Amino acid sequence: MAGIEKYRSIIDFTLSSLLRRKGKNSALLFVYTLVVFLLASLMLYTQALRREAAAVLADAPELVVQRIMAGRHDLIPVDYSEKIREIRGVRSVRARLWGYYYDPLFGANYTLMVPEQFTWEPGSVAVGNGLTRSSMAAKDNIMPFYDHTGTLVTFTVAEVLPPSTEMVSADLVLMGTDDFRTLFGVPQGMATDLVVEVANPVEVPTIAGKIVKLLPDTRPISRDEILRTYDAVFNWRSGIMLAVLCGALLSFFIFAWDKATGLSAEERKEIGILKAVGWDTGDVLVMKFGEGAIISLTAFLVGGTLAYGHVFFTSAALFGPVLKGWSVLYPSFRLVPHVDFGQLAVLFFLVVVPYTVATIVPAWRAATVDPDSVMRG
Repeated sequence: MAGIEKYRSIIDFTLSSLLRRKGKNSALLFVYTLVVFLLASLMLYTQALRREAAAVLADAPELVVQRIMAGRHDLIPVDYSEKIREIRGVRSVRARLWGYYYDPLFGANYTLMVPEQFTWEPGSVAVGNGLTRSSMAAKDNIMPFYDHTGTLVTFTVAEVLPPSTEMVSADLVLMGTDDFRTLFGVPQGMATDLVVEVANPVEVPTIAGKIVKLLPDTRPISRDEILRTYDAVFNWRSGIMLAVLCGALLSFFIFAWDKATGLSAEERKEIGILKAVGWDTGDVLVMKFGEGAIISLTAFLVGGTLAYGHVFFTSAALFGPVLKGWSVLYPSFRLVPHVDFGQLAVLFFLVVVPYTVATIVPAWRAATVDPDSVMRG
C-alpha cells in the first residue's frame, strides 16, 4: 500500500508540475502534435493510395503488349495477336483501342477507349462522372471533339457512368470502334496495344520473354511491373513532401531536444527541494519520465487521430493535389480506412521514444548533485 501511495503522490506532483508550466508545455504540445499530424497524414495517405492502386489493378490485364518504334509507343498490327496466341500458355489475346484527347475548351485531358462491348448507337459516347463536373457533359447532351484532320465532330452522351466507378472512370469516354478510328485516324488492322491473358500467372515472365523473342519490336508490360511503377511514383511524391517538411521537422526536433535536455533554473530548484524533503533519485527520474511521456503520448494520440480524420474523411485536403498528381479531372473517391500498425510503431519510436528518454538525462544530472548546491544554482 505504501508503494501505491508513493506512486500516486508522484503522479499527482507530475500533473501539478505540468499545470504550473502550462504555457510552455501547451506551446510544446501544439508544435509536437502538428509534427505528428503531418508525418502521420503523409504515411497514412501514401499507404492508402498504394492500396487503392493495388485494388484497381487487381482486374488489370496480366500482360499488355505494345509496339515500340524508335523508342516510342506506336500502333501495333492486330495480326500480331495470331502469333502471340500460338505461344503455349497463352489463353487469349485481344486488341485494344484507346488514347488521350486534350479538350482546349475546358483544359482537360480525357481518356478515350473502345470497350469490349459497346451497346450504344454509332455517334454516341458514355462518359465518366468526372466529366459532368468539368465539361458540363450530361445525358443526351452534345459533346464536341476535333478529329485528326481538325474537323469538329459531335457525339451524343448516351450514358454517364456511375459515381461508384469514378476511381477509374473520372476522365473516361467510351465510344464505338468505328467512331474511335474516325476520330483519331487509326487505320483498320491496327490497334493501340494487345491484351494477353495467361493460363498460369507464374508463367507471365516466361511468356513475355517469348513474345519479345518472337516479335522484337514489341514491349510486354506485366501487371506486377505496373504495380511497381505506382509504388515508385508514390514513394517519389511522398519523398518530395517529406523533403518540403524537413525544415519544419528539423526546427521542431532542435526545439524539442533543447527543451528535453536542458532544465530551467526553476526546474533545477524544484528537483533540489524534492531531494531535500526526502525524494530519492529514482523518484525524480520517474516524475520527469512521466512528464515527457504525458506530453509525447498526448501529442502522438491527438496528432494521429487528427491525421486519420484528415486522410479518410477529407481525402487529405492538404496533401491530395501533390500526391495524387496534377489534373483538371480529379476522381472523387473516398479512401478505405486502413491503419498499418507496423508503420504506426515506426512513427511511435521516431517521435515519442527519443523525446521521452531525452527528458531523463538532465533530470538525472540534477538529481545526483547535492540538493543544497542545486537550490543555490
